[in-house]
Amino acid sequence: MRLVWIALALALTGATIASLAAGDQQVPLGTVLGALTGDESVPATARIIVVDLRLPRAVLGALVGAALAVAGTATQAIMRNPLAEPGILGINAGAALAAMLVIVGLPGLTEAWLPWMSFAGALLMSAAIYALAWRSGTTSLRIILIGIGLGALAGAAASWISVFGPVAEVQRAMLWLAGSLQDSRWIKAQWLLIWGLPAALAIWLMARELDLVAFGDTVARGLGQPVQRVRGLAIFCAATLAGAAVAAAGPIAFVGLAAPHIARRLVGRSHAALVPASAIVGAILLLLADLAARRAMPPAQLPAGVAVALIGAPFFGYLLWRKRNDAV
Repeated sequence: MRLVWIALALALTGATIASLAAGDQQVPLGTVLGALTGDESVPATARIIVVDLRLPRAVLGALVGAALAVAGTATQAIMRNPLAEPGILGINAGAALAAMLVIVGLPGLTEAWLPWMSFAGALLMSAAIYALAWRSGTTSLRIILIGIGLGALAGAAASWISVFGPVAEVQRAMLWLAGSLQDSRWIKAQWLLIWGLPAALAIWLMARELDLVAFGDTVARGLGQPVQRVRGLAIFCAATLAGAAVAAAGPIAFVGLAAPHIARRLVGRSHAALVPASAIVGAILLLLADLAARRAMPPAQLPAGVAVALIGAPFFGYLLWRKRNDAV
């Protein structure tokens, strides 16, 4: 097991360094390390590229990937569904609708409102889903079905706004909705840590409760677990993480789906190890996807969300094929 953690740490370090070195202008590895350590012999241009431009993007990408992965781990545990991810709760759709309102529907609001409104939209959507799913308690099936329905409704509302909105604002909104790390700044990473770190720690501290959920509501309740309280807290924490990630970089799909599966193969099903492993795997996935997006069509830069979708869609198909004979 120790070798697995060492391998994950080395993979994350390698993905980060590659993200700092590769781009329109290649920076040698020695120069990257010198810029990071404050070596005065490093040229000013290289220092600006590495420290001021690429480092905030790499840090934000790693944090967004980790947040989505931990949210996906909690979602799959609570829903007892290996195909679940934060978007299934309608979180991305709620954030997207709020962002469309800020960019297109309410031109009086400045862009500084975008992360706040998208985060609020994600939380309000998850609260609405949980409230509508409550009938003397909730079930995974009701939450999933209501999440799909409200997500579709929010998507339709966002499309309606885009149809009647000014073309320039709609194009800007579409770029954000594709999921992009191009506007990476330290302030976004700071806010993501402030919003997401407590939620991630709460999910990790709930590791034993998440392990019990796998046995089903009846068994978990018989073992003394307050099932509804655990489910509500886990959904709130997952919504907080996913909402903070969407507010920072736009909706990025499939990271929350793929990362827990890869981590589960590496460290097993115990959430005490699965949660931190998923966070590292999610960070690596998004860093590599962003690197691929930057190098795919130079000098143009594809949004990271597009690259993740191109990788994640086949992975989703593979999971469906593997689960084709499972009971519903």
